[in-house]
Amino acid sequence: MAAWINTVSRSHVQRGVAGGFTQANHGKPHMLQRMRRGDWIVFYSPRTEHPDGDPVQAFTAIGEVADDEPYQSDVSDDFHPWRRKVAFLTAREAPIRPLLDDLDFVEDKSRWGYKFRYGVFEISEHDLAVIRAAMLG
Repeated sequence: MAAWINTVSRSHVQRGVAGGFTQANHGKPHMLQRMRRGDWIVFYSPRTEHPDGDPVQAFTAIGEVADDEPYQSDVSDDFHPWRRKVAFLTAREAPIRPLLDDLDFVEDKSRWGYKFRYGVFEISEHDLAVIRAAMLG
């Protein structure tokens, strides 16, 4: 079992929760292919909308990957993003700032937002436990 963070605007997270799916890196499949059924995925939302929404800076959803491989969706004639099915938990948003000192993936507390520029990245079981406790606790 692995754990991942996916950096996504709140509005897109809400669409994913409603539809039971996630996308990553503007619909590209490469990071989704690394995920396995049963992996955990946490969503961090820097803003309400991409790219210019209001700041959120919170973990906004959490769930488990619920399929065996990515699938392609037909959103429009020219957009066919890759997705993974996710079984989302009922959770509350958890602002990141109170968690910064406890998260191992935040290597430089003065530049804590840097890691989220990667979009999707793997985190430790410790970091998953910290975030899950804040969202479900």
